[in-house]
Amino acid sequence: MKNLKISIPYGYGEEIVEIADYKVNAVLHSKAHEFKPELPEAELVKDAINHSVDSLPLDRIAATRQHAVIITSDHTRPVPSAKIMPFILETLRRGNPNIKISILIATGLHRATTRDELIYKFGEKIINEEEIIIHDAENKSEVVDYGVLPSGNRLWLNRNAAECDLLIAESFIEPHFFAGFSGGGKSVLPGVAGAESIKVNHCAEFISSSKSRTGSVHGNPIRMDIETAARRAGLEYIVNVVIDSHKNIVAAFAGHYMSAHRAGVKFLESLCQIEAEKTDIVIVGNGGYPLDQNIYQAVKGMTAAEQLCKQGGVIIMLASCSDGHGGEALYHAVRDAESPEKLLKEILEVPSKKTAHDQWQVQILARILTKFNVVMVTEEKSRKFVEDMKMQYASSINEALNMADEIVGQDKKINIIPDGVAVIAKARSQQ
Repeated sequence: MKNLKISIPYGYGEEIVEIADYKVNAVLHSKAHEFKPELPEAELVKDAINHSVDSLPLDRIAATRQHAVIITSDHTRPVPSAKIMPFILETLRRGNPNIKISILIATGLHRATTRDELIYKFGEKIINEEEIIIHDAENKSEVVDYGVLPSGNRLWLNRNAAECDLLIAESFIEPHFFAGFSGGGKSVLPGVAGAESIKVNHCAEFISSSKSRTGSVHGNPIRMDIETAARRAGLEYIVNVVIDSHKNIVAAFAGHYMSAHRAGVKFLESLCQIEAEKTDIVIVGNGGYPLDQNIYQAVKGMTAAEQLCKQGGVIIMLASCSDGHGGEALYHAVRDAESPEKLLKEILEVPSKKTAHDQWQVQILARILTKFNVVMVTEEKSRKFVEDMKMQYASSINEALNMADEIVGQDKKINIIPDGVAVIAKARSQQ
């Protein structure tokens, strides 16, 4: 009997799954992780900025502006800002040496990013020399009313983004479990939007739409609101990158907030689609730190496994959860629910303007728990959170596999998705 050894990103390192090859149906990776670019990372970013998509070059735009605000992702996203931001800053100052520049951290509804996390993201030079502003969605004095979106959602945006005369966004593009893909206008909504606007954008009706799924952009009600919000905000220029499993840049796209983003989406979707028959057990990772730092983020990887697991089967989720559950509202809602089925039914009846904090993550986790058994391989300190949230805890992959055998029976086929947040998963019909 031959064993397969598969590496799964976990925290700052990896976990090795060692399993008999006859049990493995498929090991499914994004081809972006294997993609070899023709240029070094720095040259990819420079080249993208120098060949802007549907836009004037950034230095020429900056030449006539007084104040640029650069929106960038927070600590929950592995955007390699230390490799991107210096080129944005250099280009802006080449175009206008006197331009004022502020970097706005797009926290959405996440907690504030710490100084140590900012240093990890940017390096000390940028932290010490540039103006850094951390968005606070709950502070109503920091947001400005931009009117009503076609969906009926009132758009509130960070005052700094509203008051500048050049709004730029730096981010990365990866599959997103309800916005289709990250990046583009998502830096604006939810990134620097007010709490009310974020909640309505993530309402139960939108989350339950069949178009609000990984890899779906066209007709996605969440993405449609996002892009209208970006246009209203005057988002003029983006620099978005695609990264591999080591967080290295393999492609970069810059220019118009929608055209450059779509160019990146087209590149990535050709690499990240996976397909396999459904199996009784799916092992999935969440991309390692920072994407697996809590249970909240781990729900994203579960949605990839959801597509390739038979109903009643077992999803084994590997996530370090060094930051615990990651959301008090998520934790209490799932812990206190009578059952996932009842919880999901209650959420689907909530009007959009009554959307609660983290309701969308609760909704998606409840949807998964109504169909599958979830076993989380994580740190011991998060055991209570896992079990309170109606999942099962395992201290190791082997323990999780033994638990899965007890649930679905021995010698069942297994799909393995080392990085669930990096793929668009589709079930192959079984004839």
